[in-house]
Amino acid sequence: MPRPKNILEKIWDSHRVFQKEGYPDVLYIDAHFIHEVTSPQAFDVLRKKHLKVLRPEKTFAVADHTVPTIDRKGPIKSAKSARLINALIKNCRDFGVKNFFPLGHPYNGIVHVIGPELGISQPGMTIVCGDSHTSTHGALGSLAFGIGTSEVAQVLSSQCVLQYRPKTMKLKIEGKIGRGVTAKDIVLYIISKMSTSGARGYFIEYAGTVIRSLSVEARMTIANMSIEAGARGGIISPDKKTFAFLKGKPFAPRGRDWGRAVNFWKALESDPEARYDKEINFDISGIEPMITYGTSPAMAVGISGRIPRAKDLEAGEERKALKRALKYMGFKEGEKMIGKKIDYIFIGSCTNSRLEDLLSASGIIKGRRVSPNVNVLVVPGSNKVKKEAEKLGVDRIFIKAGCQWRHPGCSACLAMNEDKIPTGKYCLSTSNRNFEGRQGPGARTILASPLTAAASAIKGEITDPREYL
Repeated sequence: MPRPKNILEKIWDSHRVFQKEGYPDVLYIDAHFIHEVTSPQAFDVLRKKHLKVLRPEKTFAVADHTVPTIDRKGPIKSAKSARLINALIKNCRDFGVKNFFPLGHPYNGIVHVIGPELGISQPGMTIVCGDSHTSTHGALGSLAFGIGTSEVAQVLSSQCVLQYRPKTMKLKIEGKIGRGVTAKDIVLYIISKMSTSGARGYFIEYAGTVIRSLSVEARMTIANMSIEAGARGGIISPDKKTFAFLKGKPFAPRGRDWGRAVNFWKALESDPEARYDKEINFDISGIEPMITYGTSPAMAVGISGRIPRAKDLEAGEERKALKRALKYMGFKEGEKMIGKKIDYIFIGSCTNSRLEDLLSASGIIKGRRVSPNVNVLVVPGSNKVKKEAEKLGVDRIFIKAGCQWRHPGCSACLAMNEDKIPTGKYCLSTSNRNFEGRQGPGARTILASPLTAAASAIKGEITDPREYL
């Protein structure tokens, strides 16, 4: 009788082309996403070595990291952005990559948003991209992870990548989801308990009644931030919600192929007796909306809580990290987060820019005005999300309230375009990282959910979203 396997083992074993003890496995890749920032050097390698893209139909290209989100009518003003985007256009043309979705294309958007929404990302696949948050696609039951530029060249030229098999961790999340608590709050809570290195060397499988209760879009937020816990990636076994989400998508199977695909996807679920290198159970009953106070996603507390005091932390390194973070953020030990003034609000990124995120935020904003002291940027994750939101009038809700409704892109998440937060200013952001300078040199980032972002936009200060629910 075959040994019981978890979903990661099932996918890994079925995609392993070659194995030798002491060396990384040769892993076949089903879908390869590329963007304008990490692909130019990889294509240069191919040119120097006179190599071709082995399977161009498996490569999907999009410009997202540096694209402008304000004006797209004329030429791109940023010389660096224009150079990177033009290089991507040329490389796709020269190497026969037909699945290229340039600015203005209906399929354009953030790479980790368009993959699932187009049905490119499917259960049982291996998916890579030169971007750490490729783990997002794992929410659909795919083995998805970020790779470096040299590995991008490997996949382009061979459709395979050299990888050591990661350890497996099962996070079982149970409990009752509280009022105003979203997937973003759940994952921030988990990271605050595990630390940013708690899952280092592991691939996380998320399970439990809480995960099953979440929508597929909410699951993407969880999988997206697996990296912030130090994990190689995150994965969730597909279920009926997954199948319903994918059905009818442009790249999803159709006709008889759909039935066969669903039968295959159902078999991916981890076997009941499957083993993991580590298992952790979380009960999220009683947690409240979360907010970060420092320069790490792990530096988070419940929104009504207080910033920890160094003397209450056990490890000396933790105390040092706290003091350094608070000095950068301009906060003090023991302070409450509620009521702290905010200069910018950013609703967007591959973590929280899907239609569900925008709808939840607009539900709080509707019929209200944002504070005149805060600059609110709302950046949809894709052209498709933008179009659907506008059809529902979401754009008008934000604009009427005094927010800026932008074109899709990574935007202020990593400040590689014009959407930078000025030095010393505070930005409450729905993105995934808050290290020093992430949103611009000297910018101070506070991570939270779209609900908390919307509530805080109204008052111009950190606000408990439950006040508006």
